[in-house]
Amino acid sequence: MKQNPKSSSKYMTSLPPDLAALKREIEGYARDYGLDFYDVIFEVLDWNQLNEVAAYGGFPNRYPHWRFGMEYEELSKSYAYGLSKIYEMVVNTDPCYAYLLFSNGTVDQKLVMAHVYAHCDFFKNNVYFAHTNRKMMDEMANHKTRVMRYIDAYGHDAVEGFIDACLSLDTLIDYHAPAIKRRSPPSLVDAGGRRAIHTLRSDKPYMDKFVNPKEFLEEQRRALEEQAKEEKNFPERPEKDVLLFLLDNAPLEKWERDVLSIIREEAYYFAPQGQTKIANEGWASYWHSTIMTQKALKDSELIDYADHHSGTVAMGPTRVNPYKIGLELYRDIEDRWNKGKFGKEYDECTDMVAKKNWDRKLGLGRQKIFEVRRLYSDVTFIDEFLTPEFCQEHRLFVYAYDLSHEEMRIASREFDKIKKQFLFQLTNFGHPIIDVIDGNFRNRGELLLKHTHEGVDLKDDYAAATLQNLYKLWRRPVGIETVSEGVPTRIIFDGTEVKEERI
Repeated sequence: MKQNPKSSSKYMTSLPPDLAALKREIEGYARDYGLDFYDVIFEVLDWNQLNEVAAYGGFPNRYPHWRFGMEYEELSKSYAYGLSKIYEMVVNTDPCYAYLLFSNGTVDQKLVMAHVYAHCDFFKNNVYFAHTNRKMMDEMANHKTRVMRYIDAYGHDAVEGFIDACLSLDTLIDYHAPAIKRRSPPSLVDAGGRRAIHTLRSDKPYMDKFVNPKEFLEEQRRALEEQAKEEKNFPERPEKDVLLFLLDNAPLEKWERDVLSIIREEAYYFAPQGQTKIANEGWASYWHSTIMTQKALKDSELIDYADHHSGTVAMGPTRVNPYKIGLELYRDIEDRWNKGKFGKEYDECTDMVAKKNWDRKLGLGRQKIFEVRRLYSDVTFIDEFLTPEFCQEHRLFVYAYDLSHEEMRIASREFDKIKKQFLFQLTNFGHPIIDVIDGNFRNRGELLLKHTHEGVDLKDDYAAATLQNLYKLWRRPVGIETVSEGVPTRIIFDGTEVKEERI
């Protein structure tokens, strides 16, 4: 049994001796392959405890809310009826926390540990996680303390009802905000949200009145006031981060603003996990299969491993398994870059036999997949590396409901349609793309949103419920412009009823 003396972690006290030995072994293999991760704390839980932690999203300390109990009930019944089982859970923190199921056998524990170390490597190195709070375990506990304080002060029903409204809106954030700064820098805005007057820098305080004379400041102030009068749009440009707009402008009480900031902060923390589901799970599956089959697996464990691994990467007829798609894409990338199946010469080759047998023996595959792990989200991962050959080899297709047979059937095996469907489902997680376009609609303080229509109408009941919850925060009529059955439509909730009007 090969062990890496540098791999031993200071976080080993909670594991029994047999699992601590497995941890050292698997961690050594992971580091030997070049995986780079924070220290990992493994906790061993029974199925009931694991379901409790899973219901909280991996964080044992979170604010109280009925949705966590609902998720626990679903997980518990699913496990009790033999429908599903949680093998592992890992949290993006420093150190990383991971949970093992007590009843798992040795093969499962090794597989899960290898899977976890790959996830931790992805969390640490992928650019989409670079902005996340690595001390979120403590932050979640802090959120709980603040919410409990508000419950004591304002009552459980009031706080829980407000959290309900906020959670229904937690997808209305700007998922690209960490990389794209859409607002003016803070230095250009004063405490009231207005543009700040630009002053010249002086090294000595007594020089301020000479460097920035009163007449100069007054002139700038008048210019800004005139500019503000000319600006008709509020906000100046469409605001993708609806929650941030509400935080800045909604007439909320102090505790409500704090609760909304908590929901928004957690939404941004979890966003990269949704943005990289295929790439992340594929990476973890690639490495657990590599470590198990090349290093950690004993002959007597082969059947159990094959059985459990095949269950992880199984593909249903009408659903995409992120573990399977991600794993096979990484393997395909590694093979292509090892053989040189990329670049101008390969792309322009029209001989299908030559392309199939193409092998320049470059050996760049492992280097390439580490690069992909670092730079790509699911959208860019699929857009860049999904190929017609891959779709054909793995028999991918687009399915749709067949009215004549009243069942789901294969609609197309064309590569362009398959790729388009993938990207459509992954962009914005399949949620509608919505922006704030007017915070003073009709000059009456009403809030107006705009839905970027991409061929799919809003669900009437969802739209109505969302507007009602927005009203709870904005406290004025709220509307959204969209397209319904091909006709431009404005849906408005005025506080009593939902109305539709043609634009």
